[in-house]
Amino acid sequence: MKIDLNCDLGESFGAYKLGQDEQMMKYVSSINIACGFHAGDPLVMKHAVQQALQHNLNIGAHPGLQDLQGFGRRMMGISPDEAYALILYQIGALNAFVTSQGGKLSHVKPHGALYNMAAKDEDLAHAIAKAVYDFDASLTLFGLSGSKLTSAGENIGLKVAHEVFADRTYQSDGSLTSRSLPNAVLHDKDQVEEQVLRMVEKQEVVSTNGEILRIQADTVCLHGDNDAALELAKKLFNLLCE
Repeated sequence: MKIDLNCDLGESFGAYKLGQDEQMMKYVSSINIACGFHAGDPLVMKHAVQQALQHNLNIGAHPGLQDLQGFGRRMMGISPDEAYALILYQIGALNAFVTSQGGKLSHVKPHGALYNMAAKDEDLAHAIAKAVYDFDASLTLFGLSGSKLTSAGENIGLKVAHEVFADRTYQSDGSLTSRSLPNAVLHDKDQVEEQVLRMVEKQEVVSTNGEILRIQADTVCLHGDNDAALELAKKLFNLLCE
């Protein structure tokens, strides 16, 4: 079994350190680097790109809402035109660090609330897909499996990776459980392993109400800010990437 394992990294900023970036990079195949709006700063972006190139990883931009205090996880009312501009701006910022160090950007994955909004809002999804396409039509767009975002990417002509989540629970409509609820994140390593294997081998996941949902698993996300992230990454890397 071999599948892409991705992780959101580069989310420290200023004096605040978040995650175990360098250690996590040993156990994933793709990373999504915060672009300064929800997390990250220019120096963190620069160092994250350097480390990713040393580990020969696929480097993706991880643009989010302009909400540093809320870590980009709070819903904000933005227009499709605003979404287009903020995606384009953030991709350009990260790409400057990637190309200046001799690398090539691989993909784009929206962050947090923006990701979840685009999963259900067709106009927002189209604006994001268009921004990616206009920047570089060879980039891959990561989106929630079976969502409006993946459909928008496919419709505009982008390569799309249908993403599933190792450590998140699902609702019956295929959306991720809101982080405001206590059961949104899985912390038990065995439970995470069981869910991932089911998603990859059977292309299905069990929702919080016990319903079996069909999904497409092109890439598996493990969150770097999960308390057990490093242990989970080692376990999943051995299962999926070796």
